[in-house]
Amino acid sequence: MNLFPVHNGGNTPAMLTIAGSDSGGGAGIQADLKTFTSLGCYGASVITALTAQNTKGVQAVHAVPPTFVEEQLRSVLDDINVTAIKTGMLANTDIVRTVARSLKALLPSRRRQLPLVLDPVCVSTSGHTLLDSEHKALDVLIEVLVPLATVLTPNTAEAESLLLVQRQRQSRRAVGETADTATATTSRIATPIVSIEDMLRASRELCALGPRAVLLKGAHVAHDGGLRIADVEAAVAAAAATTEDPRVHGVTVECDGFVPHDANMEILFEAAAQDPAVRDVPVVVDVLCEVSDGGGDDERGIGGGLGEGGGKYTLFVRPYLDSTSTHGTGCTLSAALACALAREEPLIEAVKFATTYTHHGIATAFPMGGGHGPLNHMHPLLPRVLHRPTRNDPYPLVRMLIRSNADVWRQYVQHDFVKQLGQGTLSRERFIHFLKQDYLYLKYYARANGLLIAKSSEYAEFSAAGETVLSIVREHRMHVSFCAQWGVDHAELENTPESPACTAYGAYIMDVGIRGAF
Repeated sequence: MNLFPVHNGGNTPAMLTIAGSDSGGGAGIQADLKTFTSLGCYGASVITALTAQNTKGVQAVHAVPPTFVEEQLRSVLDDINVTAIKTGMLANTDIVRTVARSLKALLPSRRRQLPLVLDPVCVSTSGHTLLDSEHKALDVLIEVLVPLATVLTPNTAEAESLLLVQRQRQSRRAVGETADTATATTSRIATPIVSIEDMLRASRELCALGPRAVLLKGAHVAHDGGLRIADVEAAVAAAAATTEDPRVHGVTVECDGFVPHDANMEILFEAAAQDPAVRDVPVVVDVLCEVSDGGGDDERGIGGGLGEGGGKYTLFVRPYLDSTSTHGTGCTLSAALACALAREEPLIEAVKFATTYTHHGIATAFPMGGGHGPLNHMHPLLPRVLHRPTRNDPYPLVRMLIRSNADVWRQYVQHDFVKQLGQGTLSRERFIHFLKQDYLYLKYYARANGLLIAKSSEYAEFSAAGETVLSIVREHRMHVSFCAQWGVDHAELENTPESPACTAYGAYIMDVGIRGAF
């Protein structure tokens, strides 16, 4: 997928984000909408919570009433043909239930076809809890929303919490208790995820919760820049040697930002120039786990959930960036992934696209605030000197040139010759002078197009320039006929000396043609 999609309208995907508002603009709804826009998509939003937040932290949270969340969802989905949905901060248990119930009710026939990227936001980058009664809310999330997800996108801390809650759920079921009446003693300490091997295990366990795929983000594992390519190779080798679970099809690796050893491009990369083998460069690894229920993958290559079918892992490896501009990274990644899925990209290509977009957002970030700054969501965008042609302004380049040279243009279109010609007051002598010089100028115009033929290399270019020359020859005949009506015959036209202005302009055209490219 092209990282810089260009759209001319008509096929612009409509995205919906269901998340909290970040008053600082770096994460949440704001990050999602920036991502949608920069990737050529239209963004609609359902706000679940208002936060007083900046780059230094979250100062306050005000959850939106669940009934109003439902009203927002109904308003958007009743009118806009949404092509993908992502969720972020859902604030509390009631909102989680409301979102799940509303999506089932409002999209009953499209639910399995419509991509839903579920980002289980629990804690902000600065460490503030964004999910009230976290374990109870995660319990409900696992029960009602995770099974609806196309892709679940936790970071390692969120994955630890989800798996801890799932173990508690299993323990309660074993003794017939509910979340409200639980007295069973289960561990309240999450199993840490500190290695690639842990990520492989955790991603598969998360897939057992019902999503069609899990993208486990590994930035927390690599937070100190401790992972290397050798760790990736060791994890892949260990997974290949494991025979405990025959359903696992194996591990593949996608690398972004690394130069092949034989590419002779090392000079382009500082790290590679210092160490051409790039084996000592710190890396970040994200793990994608896809599992099939035996019913086959859909057209995007997305499996249908954990069952007796096969499963596969893909590791997305990229250079580690030592940066504090990471506020909203998870929101940005999940929003970009939703954009790619909305365009019906295969899942692996969609993840590759989203991780690349997010990586460059961190790499090109600008300083903002005094804490964890935001990504640069605008990095795919290039300033346009000209807007696209419209019905009211079909020639924006001509318009821009006229406006930027208004005085020169005014002198040209309001020249005495032009005004007198338009008013019918131009003297006969001056008009005949114009006819003669225009005849001579046509020769320069024909020579210039002949020069195009000489400098071209393709028959299509020969043909275009040749047709122009033939058109000039036909115009010359018309010109001669018209001049005869004013008493100027062909011989007089041929014997008329060129005026200095005609010679200067003709010579200019030829000079530019000789020195310039086709």
